Amino acid sequence: MIPSKRLDYSAIIDRPPLKLPGGARMVVWPVINVEVWDIGRPMPRQVLPPPTHVTRLPDFAHWAWHEYGMRVGFWRMKAVLDRLGIKASLFTNARVCEDYRRVAEESLKAGWEFVGHSYDQRPTHTEPDQRAMVQKTVQTIKAFTGKAPVGWLSPGLTETLYTPDYLAEAGIKYIADWVIDDEPCEIRTAHGPVVAMPYTLELNDIAMMAVQHHPAQEFVTRCMDYFERVYEESKDRMKVMAIAVHPYISGVPHRIKYFEQVFEELRKQKGVLFWTGEQILDWYRKEQGKTPIKSRAQRRR
Repeated sequence: MIPSKRLDYSAIIDRPPLKLPGGARMVVWPVINVEVWDIGRPMPRQVLPPPTHVTRLPDFAHWAWHEYGMRVGFWRMKAVLDRLGIKASLFTNARVCEDYRRVAEESLKAGWEFVGHSYDQRPTHTEPDQRAMVQKTVQTIKAFTGKAPVGWLSPGLTETLYTPDYLAEAGIKYIADWVIDDEPCEIRTAHGPVVAMPYTLELNDIAMMAVQHHPAQEFVTRCMDYFERVYEESKDRMKVMAIAVHPYISGVPHRIKYFEQVFEELRKQKGVLFWTGEQILDWYRKEQGKTPIKSRAQRRR
């Protein structure tokens, strides 16, 4: 199905406002993306243009760029969140559980949510058997954590027109590829509805640093500008603010203080919850159960 067949258009002003428990106003959703960059393939991203502008394999420079994040950067970021008492959603290639077991072990001990992010890092369109990849990812994470993931983000948010169906078939309950709203909503699949979670493209360190090449302090400026507006709007209806980062980008020495600054500032705000994607999903499902059928139909218009 094309997207318009999976999701009806709905103006946010036409929907009854969703409410959070305890008088809370909004949710901050911290996301740490961890990946496996296979040295046998072109690296997913580059920070240096290749000599003569022709990429050669193996690409050791960019493999090492990413490897620093897993060896050092991840631990800087985790230390910040641990100190602030914040649990993140770990958007993880399932292969991290095998190749970077220490990262997976400590994330599990910390009570972080494990979210499927493919088996390893390559575009969904290039998978020789997408359905098998989805099932392998879910099974590998379940074998490591004891629990199947309920959430999914495709590498680079890449999907084919069949991806939501394969995900729902494998038991995935929410996806983050559809960056379409400030609050959760449902999309149709061949195996029942799946929740599209409010993820982010622009509060994402790849967009800011690796693509747009902003100075490191742009992370604070953009996150706090975003927060200021949605916090004001959350007086009337709840909002979700996702912040997505990668260890090889935000975990480096010249950027970590800005990551730290943002979460320290957000931690001080009243009425702000720090939830994982699964917590948002559970709350949303309960809210749906409270909403009269007539009002739910109005929200789908």
